[in-house]
Amino acid sequence: MKNVGVAGLPGAGASTIFTALTSLEGAAPGKSNQAVVPVPDERVDVLTKLHDSKKSVYATLRFVETSGMVRKGSRGAGSLSAELLGHLRASDALLLVARAFSGADPASDLGDLTLELIYADLDSVGAKVQRDAKAARTSEEKRAVESLERARGVLESGKPLRDETWDDVELAAFQGMALLTLKPVVVVANVDEDAAGKPLPEGMVPVAGALETEVAGMDPVEAAELLASFGLEERGLARVIRGVYETLDLLTFLTAGDTESRAWEVRRGATAPEAAGVIHSDFQRGFIRAEVVAYEALIDAGSWNAARAKGLVRQEGKSYVMREGDVVEFRFAV
Repeated sequence: MKNVGVAGLPGAGASTIFTALTSLEGAAPGKSNQAVVPVPDERVDVLTKLHDSKKSVYATLRFVETSGMVRKGSRGAGSLSAELLGHLRASDALLLVARAFSGADPASDLGDLTLELIYADLDSVGAKVQRDAKAARTSEEKRAVESLERARGVLESGKPLRDETWDDVELAAFQGMALLTLKPVVVVANVDEDAAGKPLPEGMVPVAGALETEVAGMDPVEAAELLASFGLEERGLARVIRGVYETLDLLTFLTAGDTESRAWEVRRGATAPEAAGVIHSDFQRGFIRAEVVAYEALIDAGSWNAARAKGLVRQEGKSYVMREGDVVEFRFAV
């Protein structure tokens, strides 16, 4: 399960967006809140019916929101608290909330928030350069310091580290630092009812925070009708999840049986043994083979046995690279 840290400048509505996405109250000032949210996937429902599974299990994301921005005026629009920094550094991806209501410019809001993240990374990188430069003796250690000095220069120029290309050696120098501006980012534009459905700067995901907070507990059909009346074809959660999966480069594979039908996430490019390890480390250690069928092919066939009889179930080895929608049975020995 991936962790998504939610942050925004004061007044941007990060807590409102958290509530809209999770149906839980956002964090009170100085506090944190988190929620595990299932990733909607109708394929799981279909497989549950096909296999008469006892339960359906969806992939999940954990959203963590901390109300930790305070206006100090010393840097950008605010300052990041130590608690918020801790949660953001522990996250796999960042969900940055920008104001797009009451005439606010979301691009400007995003720029101010990004500057806060740059300052936070600059503090960390600068301190490490000072420590490591004095202790560097080997060529490897000196190269690591050079990488850190390059990173400091990028940050001092006002650019996030993700905007640069870093080789494996340079990235190794940053290991363990959890630098914020290296993390994948999804930008949510918190729009009001009047702006819902209108164009936004490229790459921003629109979420009508206040409106979606209202519909969070409604009947799904009624909620969809209300959102549609404001030009929104689906819940913001669905758009945000797609954005998170895209920025983290994740795909979904599925398992199915009479006990449960389940969706699993894995990084794009993962091999079959790696995917098996997502289920259990024993599956990866003792991996023998994967029996794989494409979801669409399985549904068209009507059952696993029918798909096997048609030659649609493939026997794949350790080098097989997983594909979106693979339905898998792993064979392993312990």
